[in-house]
Amino acid sequence: MKRALAAALSRAALPALQCLDPELAHDLGLAGLGAMRGLWTAPAIPAGLACRTLGLGFAHPVGLAAGFDKNGDHLDALGALGFSHVELGTVTPRPQPGNPKPRMFRLREATAIVNRMGFNNKGVDHLVARLQASRYAGVRGISIGKNVDTPIERAEDDYVLCLRRVYPHAGYVAVNISSPNTARLRELQDPDGLQRILGALVTVRRELAAASGRQVPLLVKVAPNLDATQVADIAALLTGFGIDGVIATNTSNDLHAFADRLPPGQQGGLSGAPVHALSLAVIRQLRAALGRDFPIIGVGGITTAAAAQQTLAAGATLLQVWTGFALRGPALLDEILAALAASSR
Repeated sequence: MKRALAAALSRAALPALQCLDPELAHDLGLAGLGAMRGLWTAPAIPAGLACRTLGLGFAHPVGLAAGFDKNGDHLDALGALGFSHVELGTVTPRPQPGNPKPRMFRLREATAIVNRMGFNNKGVDHLVARLQASRYAGVRGISIGKNVDTPIERAEDDYVLCLRRVYPHAGYVAVNISSPNTARLRELQDPDGLQRILGALVTVRRELAAASGRQVPLLVKVAPNLDATQVADIAALLTGFGIDGVIATNTSNDLHAFADRLPPGQQGGLSGAPVHALSLAVIRQLRAALGRDFPIIGVGGITTAAAAQQTLAAGATLLQVWTGFALRGPALLDEILAALAASSR
């Protein structure tokens, strides 16, 4: 009964929030979820949806992607909605404000969002403090990145620092080398850059695992704008370095189809329905290159239950939502879980 009331209040609030500036609406929506946290009783998870991958148990396949709660300030409220995992971040070693505002734009008719946030976050120490205070019992993913003023040639220093700080508190750690909103970051997807980052992280992970007796899975998040050669190169490095999984995909930097609906010269990452086909293509290529058992978290354009099922059919092991959740609210999660339960009968 409480959950039904909270869902009704959420549905009622969505139209008003969507009349506001997108970033303001995002912040107010999170605050509202926190205020109603006591009403969000745990949903009834349909039988048969539990799964195990990455050495971790998931109540069902559907989680929340990084970028929704960068600082862990709302982890308990988001967890109460029923996500099996919540990926926090992307977090950087030091706090940073991100890119100038406005930096988020809705494309309602396309069920899409464009953002150029720029890893705005309160820094890794703040996130760790929030993790220590949280009671969320699901899987906690933490996305790590580099500060904008750290030279790309020393990017591994930032990733290693973040890994050391979050390691005791993470279910898994996601290495974000694919955001289009930090200058030159996507260069780290190239073989030389990726070898450097992964080599440093795997070495430190080995040390941390020996000291703690626990090996935290490492995943890499890749872009949707990759050709077949790039996907093959990334897949080879993931297996070569013993990386545990891949997240496919981040936002797209191809905005040409929406140039007339955005401010002149607008750059950033496109998320939502238009990215779905790109994400599916990358997931299929990764699955073919990595084999049937390698964990792939599918994210990108999952705005309906049908899109969720298509992502799983393409080869994803788990799912994450972001834009669909931002535009539709918690109803999207309930819809996907109901559809997955029906298809599993």
